[in-house]
Amino acid sequence: MDSSKNTPVLTGIASGLRFPEGPIALANGDVLLVEIERGTLNRIDAVNGRNTVIAHLGGGPNGAAIGPDGYCYVCNNGGFRWIEDENGLRPAGQSADYVSGSIQRVDLKTGQFETLYRAAGRHPLRGPNDIVFDRHGGFWFTDNGKGRERELDRGGVYYARTDGSFISEAIYPMLTPNGLGLSPHEDVLYVAETFTGRVWSFDVVSPGVIGKKPWPSPNGGTVLVGLPGFELLDSLAIDSAGNVCVATLYKGGITVVSPAGTVLRHVPLPDPFTTNICFGGPDLKTAYATLSHSGRLVSFPWPISGLPLNFLNK
Repeated sequence: MDSSKNTPVLTGIASGLRFPEGPIALANGDVLLVEIERGTLNRIDAVNGRNTVIAHLGGGPNGAAIGPDGYCYVCNNGGFRWIEDENGLRPAGQSADYVSGSIQRVDLKTGQFETLYRAAGRHPLRGPNDIVFDRHGGFWFTDNGKGRERELDRGGVYYARTDGSFISEAIYPMLTPNGLGLSPHEDVLYVAETFTGRVWSFDVVSPGVIGKKPWPSPNGGTVLVGLPGFELLDSLAIDSAGNVCVATLYKGGITVVSPAGTVLRHVPLPDPFTTNICFGGPDLKTAYATLSHSGRLVSFPWPISGLPLNFLNK
């Protein structure tokens, strides 16, 4: 596959960001995102690219989504250690000690925020990473875990309600689960594992409940695709055809995978830490990507519409 033929024409929206992630394309053209290293939730102006901090969340805000109440729900991984050199900014590969993560809810009008969850039962959240709402108003999120000098947590996938009253561990264990998204009919949950380079699919039988596959599946899911070589996976979005569009690290860009598990194409982008994609514009045919190593938010045309997100585009 000659991926160079798929290189898009990029529009630069914002630069100088401190490891941006979790983009949300708003109806007015503005984009919400987090700066993980800075610990903030921000709004990027669609006209001039002005970067305005909405809330100083601390720790390491990561994935974000708009909930049914119009608030922004943020997965806070608790914070990383960082390396910054002539190549750019990147995580150092281990956590800020044993600090735990959380789920936060932010009022976009005032910047006030609260912490909804720090644990699921007796298990603390180690590194919440990405989040998606279902049509029922609950949300799925991944816990990537943390890597320390000689230890690596096992991660999982959780389901929770927005009022802080319910959280359950739906999938466990996984190895560094990261991006996740729901199929158009919300009967399949896709989860990307960073270090294995795999996307898993899970059958959703009811809100927050997975119909698990038997052994030898290690987690109740089915491998949708495993990428060859040194290709790590980050966050993802689903397009209107049900394809999984997953941000790919080191082979920087977006890998598009069909619901049948076929790699349709790789869209190369000029950053080895291409960490996230979302869709916006009037017809959801504009892709927004965070190029985190170089601290940029860019947009480019997408050949088909993205899948509308509950409580944002619907």
